This record gives sequence, C-alpha cells and structure tokens, in this order.
Amino acid sequence: MKKAQKKPGRPPMLTGKRIHLIKAKLTDEEFKALVELQKVSGLNRMELIRRHVLGKGAPQIINVNELLHALDAIGSELGRAGNNINQLARHANTLNKQGKLREQVVSDFNNLFTDYIHTQQELEKQLRHILRAMRTS
Repeated sequence: MKKAQKKPGRPPMLTGKRIHLIKAKLTDEEFKALVELQKVSGLNRMELIRRHVLGKGAPQIINVNELLHALDAIGSELGRAGNNINQLARHANTLNKQGKLREQVVSDFNNLFTDYIHTQQELEKQLRHILRAMRTS
C-alpha cells in the first residue's frame, strides 16, 4: 500500500482564499494613527484592519509586551507574598511550640490571609476574562 505524499507549500486557509483587493487613502495623521495602533496591538497592518472592519463589536487592542510585563510583575509579587506567608507560618509554629503564640496574632493572620486569598481569586478571574477576550478577538 502506497503512502500518500504531502503536498509542498502553504497549507490551505480555513476561511478561503483572499482574492479581493481594497485600497484606501489616508492622511498623514490617519496613517500615523494606524501605525501606532499596529505597534500597540502587535498585529500586522492587514490583520488589524480586518479585525476593525470585520470584527464583532468593538475591537480590543492588547499590547502583548505590556501585558506580559504586567503579568511578570504580578507573578513576582505573588511569589514574594507566598514567601512571606511561609515565613510567618514558620515563625508562628516556632512560637506555638514555645507556648508564646497569642490568640490575637492568629486571628489577625487569618483575616489577612483571607483577604489575600480573595485578592488572588479576583486576579485569577480577571486573567480568565483577559484570556477569553484575546481568544475571541
């Protein structure tokens, strides 16, 4: 039995072949605005125009570099917070073994930790919202 050979070249496009050409004239200011949108979005010019013209609803433009930088900073901050929580738990265990741990300290820690968990859950919710928006755009 002979194995089917793959055809060389570009794979077929899912939406069909683009055969229609549309031209537009822009002023210098409009062209500069278009180039700026292109830089901010990280999309090539034609993909940006297609999304604006054919997109559903208002297009969302996300600067990927800024988003990654912000996520990196958030991740670092969460790591530091986690380290602080581990240090506090270790210190509390040491005090508890010595019989020096006060009830008020435990209560305050639990309240702060609950706030931290709520903040982390809200962050996760917002990140899921961003990812969904990026998938649909």
